[in-house]
Amino acid sequence: MSTSNTSTSNQAADTRQEPRTSGIYVYGIVPADVEAGEDAVGVCDEAVSIVTHGDIAALVSEISVDRRLGKPEDLQAHANLLNGTARVAPVLPLRFGAVLTDTDAVKDELLTAHADEFAAALAELEGLAQYIVKGRYVEKAILREVIEENEQASRLRDTIRDQPEEVTRDARMALGEIVSNAIVAKREEDTRAVVDALTGLADFLNVREPTHEEEAAQVAVLVEVARQEELENIVDELAQQWDGRVEMRLLGPLAAYDFVVTQKPEG
Repeated sequence: MSTSNTSTSNQAADTRQEPRTSGIYVYGIVPADVEAGEDAVGVCDEAVSIVTHGDIAALVSEISVDRRLGKPEDLQAHANLLNGTARVAPVLPLRFGAVLTDTDAVKDELLTAHADEFAAALAELEGLAQYIVKGRYVEKAILREVIEENEQASRLRDTIRDQPEEVTRDARMALGEIVSNAIVAKREEDTRAVVDALTGLADFLNVREPTHEEEAAQVAVLVEVARQEELENIVDELAQQWDGRVEMRLLGPLAAYDFVVTQKPEG
């Protein structure tokens, strides 16, 4: 009797699963024929691989369950992989931090569960990538423009000139408010100009909120990769038009974060 109980206890111990030490980080969804490059690395410098299901696949890498995510290098690795993929194939980016238990969970809980939805979205993204058109005001130029256009600002500027800060504190605050409000109005006008310039090239645009007080415009567009040169020409024309006033930049191609980012799967 005692021997029998011991044997049963040992069998239970033998079949008990070891604690899970790793999970599968998922970056995004791609067509099944996409291959991970030998030098492709993701979060924690782990090698990237592909989990496929039918015509779709997931870009994944292994990650320790004890590894806390959120460091700047983690975010950068996530973005770098997706942006690099977007240069050669359509990709549906997942939100940062998507981790599932294992590759079976990736297949069953993510790919199989959303196969039709993902396949349709990838088909719509074929040949497209996101670009961001950014403009930033040249500080001295925009201040001069505001003061020249606003008599009150000009008077306040003259009042402040060559005077100690403690004597002109109220005037400085009033001038700062005028300048801030003027830049908001100019940003709206200049953003409309950027959108108008891009409308003939891109059907999908998203005006982003400013990330800096001197930002003139920030517009995300979904454009055919084959038409990147046309986009570059438009940005160059805007840069020439605003030479000395606004510094223009074009970022991309990028994954279509502003247009098709999927939610994090529950893992």
